[in-house]
Amino acid sequence: MKDASKIFEQLVQQRRSMRQFDSTAEFDPESVTRSLERATLAPNSSNLQLWEFYRVRTPEKRAQLAKICMNQNAARTARELVVFVVRKDKWKDHSQWIWNSYKSSFGEPPYDKGQQKTYNYYNKLIPIIYKNDIFGIFGALKKMLLFFASLRKPMYQQGTSKDTSIIGHKSVALAAQTFMLSMTAEGYDTCPMEGFDFRRLKKFLNLPRRAEVCMVVATGPGTKEGIYHERMRLPNDQVIFEI
Repeated sequence: MKDASKIFEQLVQQRRSMRQFDSTAEFDPESVTRSLERATLAPNSSNLQLWEFYRVRTPEKRAQLAKICMNQNAARTARELVVFVVRKDKWKDHSQWIWNSYKSSFGEPPYDKGQQKTYNYYNKLIPIIYKNDIFGIFGALKKMLLFFASLRKPMYQQGTSKDTSIIGHKSVALAAQTFMLSMTAEGYDTCPMEGFDFRRLKKFLNLPRRAEVCMVVATGPGTKEGIYHERMRLPNDQVIFEI
C-alpha cells in the first residue's frame, strides 16, 4: 500500500493544466479509451451515472470545437478533446435500469428489509428528488415541505431543478478528475476548460435541451511551453481544518 501511495502522490504532483500540446509527438488513442472506461468507475450520486463522455478526435471536428472554446491554445493544439456532459434528464431510465439489476438478484417479492429499502430508494425517493416541472413549482413545494420537516430532525433538502443540476455536475466532475489522473498515469497531459459557448457546444454535439455541459478536457502529449507558471496553492492552514 505504501508503494501505491507513492505512485498516487507522483500522479497528483505531476498533473498540471497543460495549455499547449505537441502535435508531432507519438500519441496512443487507446489511452483515452482506457481512461474513459476508468472514468465510468468514478463515484457518483446514487450510482445513477447521469453522465455522457464525447470524444472529439478528427482534425476537422477538433478545429470546430476549438472555436467554440474561444480558440484557447489548449483546445487548438489538443490531440483529442473530451466533453463531459450531465444528463440528469435520464434519471428515470437509469434508476429503473439499476432497480432491474437489483431485482434480478433479489428474485420475486416479498423482499427482506434490505431489499425493500433498495426498492423504496430507487422507486420512491429518487423520483421525489429528481421529478420537477418546467415552471419549478413542484421543486419549490418540495423545498418548502422539506424545510419544515427539517425543523424536527436532519433532513435532505435538495430537490429543485437547480439542486439536481448541482448533484449531476459534482458527479461528472469526479469522472473528469478520474479521467485526467488516468491520462497522467498513461504518460499524457490534460487541461480542463470551462471557457466555451455552451449553446454552440450543445448544438455541435446535438444534445437535447435538458443536457448540460460540465467541462471540456483537452489531452495529448504536453510541451514545456504548455506550463505557463509554477503551481500556486493557498497555504494548507487556510483551507484544511480540524473540528
